[in-house]
Amino acid sequence: MIGYVTLGTNDLARGARFYDALAKELGVGRMMDFDTFIAWGVPGGAAGIGLTKPFNGEAATVGNGVMVALEAKSKDQVHKLHEIALANGGTCEGPPGPRGDQFYAAYFRDPDGNKLNAFLMT
Repeated sequence: MIGYVTLGTNDLARGARFYDALAKELGVGRMMDFDTFIAWGVPGGAAGIGLTKPFNGEAATVGNGVMVALEAKSKDQVHKLHEIALANGGTCEGPPGPRGDQFYAAYFRDPDGNKLNAFLMT
């Protein structure tokens, strides 16, 4: 149902390093790359992520209650994505681990404060 998600940034180069590293682990790359906007994913594939400077020229801000979930292939990949996020300027919002009986996840924020998680339904 979701085609893609766009997150705001105040520093596109810094954000690009963060998302390039996550995308590499997920097996995808950049599918669009402009001066103010970059998107990662596969054309015609699953939903992708776009990172953009706001069109109105104002500062990018974090959406309260907004989170992007990245589907992992294994618990090990959940851990790896969390490690990659922290190594590339992200901050921890919850270490990898079980959340209920069938959900395994790690939570983190990108360098602009946008919240993401890596998850696996078990």
